[in-house]
Amino acid sequence: MSSSALSPHRTSPRRALAHRLRVLYVIATAEFKLKYAGSALGYVWSVVKPLALFTLLYLVFGRVFKLNLLSPYYAVSLLVGIVLFTFFADATMLALISIVARDSIIRKLAFPRVIIPASATLTAMMTLLINLTVVGAFVAYKQIVPRLDWLLIPLLLVELYAFTLGVGLLLSALYVRLRDLQQVWELLLQLFFYASPILYPIGYLPPWGRQIVFLSPFTQVLQDIRSLLFYPDLPDNRITAASAFGSFGRLLPIGIAVGTLAVGYLFFRREQPWFAERA
Repeated sequence: MSSSALSPHRTSPRRALAHRLRVLYVIATAEFKLKYAGSALGYVWSVVKPLALFTLLYLVFGRVFKLNLLSPYYAVSLLVGIVLFTFFADATMLALISIVARDSIIRKLAFPRVIIPASATLTAMMTLLINLTVVGAFVAYKQIVPRLDWLLIPLLLVELYAFTLGVGLLLSALYVRLRDLQQVWELLLQLFFYASPILYPIGYLPPWGRQIVFLSPFTQVLQDIRSLLFYPDLPDNRITAASAFGSFGRLLPIGIAVGTLAVGYLFFRREQPWFAERA
């Protein structure tokens, strides 16, 4: 790819933005195809991994610890949590190493550096969309009738993507300076998985515990999607941020998601002049 191909048209901000979005899409699509290039099962691996984790966790927590007795929708609710967490973990890990892994391109070509971590998160988003088709099959199996308010789910996914991109921008810029960050983030992701109400119903937590976990936009999006999808479920399994903080309770985690994206972008812009030297 030549430098001219990556340079936006300066005469028109609109055309420049369209050009950058096209470059972002091309890079993300190419990375998604390369991820499974040469493997026998190809894109099937993107579905097999979360399903394998789901099967193991369901057997342990659903069957052995009997959590499936708390809700007829426990299995598919668990799958939703695993699929969303897999997206968050994959996207942030790919974004974290993205700048350092492409140091040669950064030194040779002039283009907006933000495209690199953004394309990494977009690649993970493509995998998420594939996995959501599996979730759709489970929902259909449970014979849950679609409702009009399911149209809110794409907006919730946009919020989750904005939060994930903000975290990814922060991590990618910090990793250029701090190479131990990859190990630290892997550890934090494990803690985040068990601290979030993925395996257990959020109703298990005391009220003060719910308020803490709902500060995370991930938990707010997860519980809102569960509440929309599994509307016939018990009230304790459909607790949302609005239940924890009041009528406008969702504004707090949404504000944190928007703030994380803004801080991540500003920090990335401040650090990007030194990427070629330090990566």
